[in-house]
Amino acid sequence: MVLASSPPESALAVYRILDANLDRAREGLRVIEDWCRFGLNRADLTDELKGLRQTLAQWHRPELRQARDTPGDAGTTLTHPQEATRTDLPHLLQANFGRVEEALRVLEEYSKLYDGAMSAGCKQMRYRVYGLNSELLGDDRRQRLHHARAYLVTAPTENLVAVVEAALQGGLRLVQYRDKHGDDRDRLPLAQQLRDLCHRHGALFLINDRVDLALAVDADGVHLGQADLPIAIARQLLGPHRIIGRSTTNPAEMAQALAEGADYIGVGPVYATPTKPDRAAAGLDYVRYAAAHAPVPWYAIGGIDLDNLGEVMAAGAQRVAVVRAIVKAADPTHTTQRLVAQLQQP
Repeated sequence: MVLASSPPESALAVYRILDANLDRAREGLRVIEDWCRFGLNRADLTDELKGLRQTLAQWHRPELRQARDTPGDAGTTLTHPQEATRTDLPHLLQANFGRVEEALRVLEEYSKLYDGAMSAGCKQMRYRVYGLNSELLGDDRRQRLHHARAYLVTAPTENLVAVVEAALQGGLRLVQYRDKHGDDRDRLPLAQQLRDLCHRHGALFLINDRVDLALAVDADGVHLGQADLPIAIARQLLGPHRIIGRSTTNPAEMAQALAEGADYIGVGPVYATPTKPDRAAAGLDYVRYAAAHAPVPWYAIGGIDLDNLGEVMAAGAQRVAVVRAIVKAADPTHTTQRLVAQLQQP
């Protein structure tokens, strides 16, 4: 043991570091474990996380606990504003995953001076926690996509932030920021503001077309048109857990989007719309085709509003994307509430 030849003060400091980070890792794991147990009803993940905590407890030996000096610990009074709030469940889980991963890295390094087997064990545990992080938070976005029935695609308007906030208050849980003609110096801060707003309300936030902008603002994904990047390239840039959607206007485009691995597809335009002035309406026949053949979430889009929503749903749509129906609404909150309520009807 290297500590045997170290000055007593140094050995005691290492013990305190190991003690603090064993506690930190176990506490973070317990937060994640409770979500797997009570939120997801996942007995397998609950059992695995419990096992990780018990392994850490076995390494938490009496000499480490006895080295603790809470009154003399300079870190007990230090905090950061970001620690005081959690904007949503993914933020809470990610914060605790980060806490566990950082603690395990510290344990891995300092236990090299204390117990080589413990160091190797912490390294393997850290890799497993990385995998759990990807499994839980990667799945969460797609779970939320599956449950999001109403989808707002924004259009440039002076009061866009207020409109989006009003729609979120009405129950909207999926927003795509779309601005074909703006300047990136304006797009970037607006996209950041909309992302923060969506995440405070537990909504997904996507960027139209622009993978670079999605990465810059840490969006939940992108929506790609037929002339945009191949999904495989977008996936390489965005990683495995962000959402990628694709616009489709006919069965052939749908088949191609599915073959490329789209997480969801847009189906339309169902009706003629000024948003796509050069695109002929695909009509309700394509909605019926999607209802019979699409294995991923799909959103009917194009000229849909509260007046024609019933016939779109009668054709088989369970999810719709709208632009003007919310952006131009006199009361976006009430309009969104009505839209969501109708979509949730059996």
